[in-house]
Amino acid sequence: MERSRGRGAVSDTGDPSFPARQAPRCTRLDELDAVVTRCRACPRLVAWREEVARVRRAAFRDWEYWGRPVPGFGPPNASLAVVGLAPAAHGANRTGRMFTGDATGDFLFAALHEIGLASQPTSLHAGDGLTLRGVRLTAPVHCAPPQNRPTADERDACRSWLSAELRLLAPRLRAVVALGGFGWQALLPAIRETGRPLPRPRPVFGHGVHVVLPAGEGLPHPLHLLGSYHPSQRNTFTGRLTFPMLVGVLRRAAELAELPTGR
Repeated sequence: MERSRGRGAVSDTGDPSFPARQAPRCTRLDELDAVVTRCRACPRLVAWREEVARVRRAAFRDWEYWGRPVPGFGPPNASLAVVGLAPAAHGANRTGRMFTGDATGDFLFAALHEIGLASQPTSLHAGDGLTLRGVRLTAPVHCAPPQNRPTADERDACRSWLSAELRLLAPRLRAVVALGGFGWQALLPAIRETGRPLPRPRPVFGHGVHVVLPAGEGLPHPLHLLGSYHPSQRNTFTGRLTFPMLVGVLRRAAELAELPTGR
């Protein structure tokens, strides 16, 4: 059992109910980001992320791996959110920044830079000077899973973090892009938990799908939900997702989020 002291301290970080108890209490994104990094609610994910950080890949033997849950990345007043799957074992689990340090992130940040939402086309490490404009990157699972495959229980245990993040972004949030079917399926119940009603039947994922979610109590504006194939190497190497395809979805989402595009 982990014990912390001082203002904002949390305890029992290995309790399965830790996310559901702590996430709703957060009133700022920086507070949420700090608390999520202490979570140990999923034993399989904790064991894996820490083993990877200890053993390391040969190419990164000189790195001190992050080896903890990875918080979202981007400004607190973002009007666009991009939701992926989970940190990569030798990507964000190494660097400590979402989508940073692997081929998937390279593809995504190049696309964001293409439309003027990222200050540079590459994301190598947390101190490389990269900034995002109007967009926040996050994931439904904050720990690196074995074989990049979180279980349904792990996804559900982590949902409180995503729901809290969406709630804190809500005053400005206008559009969300889900990268891949896993992100889409995880995102819908998280959106519902913020008080926004979902249409019936539940929207089905597809590349280029665009669903307008109605306003709800305390949510005076609609939310645009868009789908894109995940920029995994499997999808990009086979051509299932091309660079122009991803840029197209992100550009449309940025326009709906009222963000100017173009560098």
